Amino acid sequence: MLDITLLGTGGMMPLPGRWLTAMYAKYNGIGLLIDAGEGTQIAMKEAGLSTHDIDIICFTHYHADHISGLPGLLLSIGNADRTGPLKIVGPKGLEKVVSALRIVAPELPFDIQFEEISGDKYHISEQGYEIDAFRVQHKIVCYGYSLSIPRLGKFDVERARAQDIPLKCWNRLQHGETVEMDGVVYTPDMVMGEARKGLKVTYCTDTRPVPVIAEMAEGADLFICEGMYGDDSRDDKAREYKHMTFAEAAGLAKTARPKEMWLTHFSPALTRPGDFLKTATKIFPNTKIGKCGKSVTLKFEDDTDE
Repeated sequence: MLDITLLGTGGMMPLPGRWLTAMYAKYNGIGLLIDAGEGTQIAMKEAGLSTHDIDIICFTHYHADHISGLPGLLLSIGNADRTGPLKIVGPKGLEKVVSALRIVAPELPFDIQFEEISGDKYHISEQGYEIDAFRVQHKIVCYGYSLSIPRLGKFDVERARAQDIPLKCWNRLQHGETVEMDGVVYTPDMVMGEARKGLKVTYCTDTRPVPVIAEMAEGADLFICEGMYGDDSRDDKAREYKHMTFAEAAGLAKTARPKEMWLTHFSPALTRPGDFLKTATKIFPNTKIGKCGKSVTLKFEDDTDE
């Protein structure tokens, strides 16, 4: 199961009941945060989440509404008695930006590991997540992220028995390990079926509707996409500031065909985004308005108990 919580849905400035940009994922006990706008640690508390459980933070870019909450968040993580290392991922200049913000949070009880991303696409395998960063089109360097949870095939007990594979090897083979016992090497392909469909969430804000977004969101279980402006009459402003309208986001979803799309990163002037939902649903019917605290548990499609 992959748990997703939308923590902040505001762009530029927070509003009552609307924190700035952040999204939290949790899989197999490992927490991953995308962006940390002002108030992120408060939004986590409101959602019943613990800052102690953040293991990875990925930044889309370094505009304040996406990263200004980091110093307070780091202090909250430290005060939650975390001692294990924290991985932070982001565009070029990551360590310099984070170090500058840490002037007000200089002492932490955990180490920070940095990984700077570059190029049009960048892949990271980290603690069970397959993370694909892809460059989008904003006023500064900005990336979207696809989070994938791969899934192995089923363990074939009959094949294991037919090949006289020792019972002691089964669990390790089932988890993808090659095992040597009594001079014999056993490999997962001897007992595992075809890989099954995993889970995928694509997250993208602060960009024009470029084709790579639909490419990376193709077939996603959930596509979270910015909808800065609900009204199509704001097209000119969206182009000027390198953002998207609801209709443009829905056009990407129509091409990508995710199971569901949540709109997020609303302009402060868009106080009632639900009033414009039909603008998106007439293009991509399964569009929802994102709200702070909105969450979903995604399950592997053929095994609801996992």
